[in-house]
Amino acid sequence: MPTLKLRFPGGRYHATPWGHHVNEGLIEWPPSPWRLLRAFIACGFSSQGWQDVPPIAKRLIEQLAAVLPSYHLPPTSASHSRHFMPFIEGPKQKTTLIFDTWANVGDGEIFIHWPCELGKDEVELLSQLASALGYLGRSESWVETSITNEFPKEWNAVPCVENEHRGPGWEQVSLMGAIFPVEYEKWHTNQIEIALAPYPLPEGKKKITAKLQKEREKAVEPFPQNLISCLTKDTAWWKSHGWSQPPGSRRVLYWRQTDSMQVAPPLDKRRRISPKLQIMVLALSTPSGNRSALPGISRALPQAELFHRAFISKAGNGEHADCPELIGKDGDTGKPLQTNHSHAHTIPLDLGNDGRVDHIMVYAPNGLGQIAQSAIKNIKRTWTKGGSGDIQLALAAQGSIEIIRDLQKAVNQPERIIGAEAGTLVWESATPFVPPRHMKTKGRNTLYGQVEAELESRGFPKPESVEVLPELGIRLRHFIRRRSKGGSLPPVDVGFALKLTFAKPVNGPILLGYASHFGLGRFKPVTP
Repeated sequence: MPTLKLRFPGGRYHATPWGHHVNEGLIEWPPSPWRLLRAFIACGFSSQGWQDVPPIAKRLIEQLAAVLPSYHLPPTSASHSRHFMPFIEGPKQKTTLIFDTWANVGDGEIFIHWPCELGKDEVELLSQLASALGYLGRSESWVETSITNEFPKEWNAVPCVENEHRGPGWEQVSLMGAIFPVEYEKWHTNQIEIALAPYPLPEGKKKITAKLQKEREKAVEPFPQNLISCLTKDTAWWKSHGWSQPPGSRRVLYWRQTDSMQVAPPLDKRRRISPKLQIMVLALSTPSGNRSALPGISRALPQAELFHRAFISKAGNGEHADCPELIGKDGDTGKPLQTNHSHAHTIPLDLGNDGRVDHIMVYAPNGLGQIAQSAIKNIKRTWTKGGSGDIQLALAAQGSIEIIRDLQKAVNQPERIIGAEAGTLVWESATPFVPPRHMKTKGRNTLYGQVEAELESRGFPKPESVEVLPELGIRLRHFIRRRSKGGSLPPVDVGFALKLTFAKPVNGPILLGYASHFGLGRFKPVTP
């Protein structure tokens, strides 16, 4: 059973399907069985010195025509160029727009397999014809062809079988094939009888006249003697005899995988998995560029909630999203994650130091996956309560937590969020700390005990001291401290300005207490 391997050195395959004009921009893919048989015969005349098709070649072509081949097609894209061709019409030269369309095969290889048994001589002749084949389709479709013993893992373009439906991932395409030789002989005999019926031979010993002989020859002329004769007829011949397609040909349906011909460069079918990101930062702006239209930093909590809802909506396209690191709940049970606050924090930032939220930092210690990343990147605008218009967003930075250092340097605000590279000993409240539990005078629920528990749950060491800063409390008292939707009210509706001192330098960000995933309880490093 012969199998051919074809490679196009120019990376292009030019061929227009039968019955279509070249300017329709269609590509015959895969190469039709009829085109392949004609190419072998043409190659025999041009390279093997044939004056007529020899008997061994007739046997070879007829055996290949008696079956339909299967194909293995490489990833391919459709490409074209447009140019104006000159032509003469009357005394003036004009131009017409021409579409030159081709299959961009690149280094891909086509395998073609005929399910038939060939003799040794026939295999040798097929090998000679294949090796001598210089192009397939149009003359610029240079091709290198050889018989091979290789077999691909699958045949992704195969003849349709009656009552077969392959389902999603497959499509039907129409190709030109040859009528099976045995069927053509039966058809030819029947057509000759019909064509000669008006011109019967004289009865008895009467001789046939020259006129009758000429009429009978003219009547059978449109019907080639055999399939080989059909394959050697050119377009002008069969059109002059009233054929709408080459005699001996027929339309055959093939199943072809739907991604066999892309309208863009071939896609890499390997699934690309983006690495998880610890942090993503979005920059905020207004259409007018007026910074005073940005939300105030005292609205950090409601603004963070707006952003968080937008992220979740985008992640699920309006439906339930399977994105625990962004939602903060287990995808199967719906219960809050118990992972030491490793899911996403949506933190408004004032890097311009003017009391306005100009950046949103999404921080997840264990990383943001592909769904979360896509959702965050695709948020382009939001709004703020009482604002004069939409707020525009653009991705400013993404990566590990260290990317914040570069972003802070870019806005001349170094070390305001995560501290120095070597760590920082003293940290002060940038947004108010709201106790996550009711305050007690003794035990673990004192202010100090709650701060210590919050630090421990996030992997920080126990502080040497926790100091309340009343002078900062006046500034922080204007912050909104209650979640509006989807969360409980704070046990104690009060915000503290604190100063934390550690025995050894630590790195941020430090986010503690009620609504710390939405901007409250953020601490900034104090540079000595």
